[in-house]
Amino acid sequence: MMHRNSKGFTLIELLIVIAILGTLAAIIAPRIVGRTDEARVVEAKVQIRNLETALRLYRLDNGFYPSTEQGLEALVRKPESGRVPANWRDGGYLEKSKVPGDSWGNPFIYASPGQSGDYDIISWGADGARGGEGFDADLRSWELD
Repeated sequence: MMHRNSKGFTLIELLIVIAILGTLAAIIAPRIVGRTDEARVVEAKVQIRNLETALRLYRLDNGFYPSTEQGLEALVRKPESGRVPANWRDGGYLEKSKVPGDSWGNPFIYASPGQSGDYDIISWGADGARGGEGFDADLRSWELD
């Protein structure tokens, strides 16, 4: 026997709530999805800044930056060739003991000495190729705001 005063939601109430949530998702989702590329650019800039911090710590400990040949891998594994750091930090200079790729899954380009200073860190952007405009534009460590 069913009681009229029983607590709970009716099918109509549930359908109304689902319709409202669907409407909200339809309005908000395009705004969030449309910003995916922007978020990737911001993420790549943050990753470059984090790599720069790790490079500065490496230099503080050792007196020099890793060479181009040693690359960013010198931040996670002690170099065994070229100029070998005497005071390399156990555990490396990056939290996850792995050199991150850029937001699009491509490796960062590293050069030391760089064309713009002691080192250069570059992401080729969304297209993974030199040059480009918009989201395909290169992100260079010395040009970040």
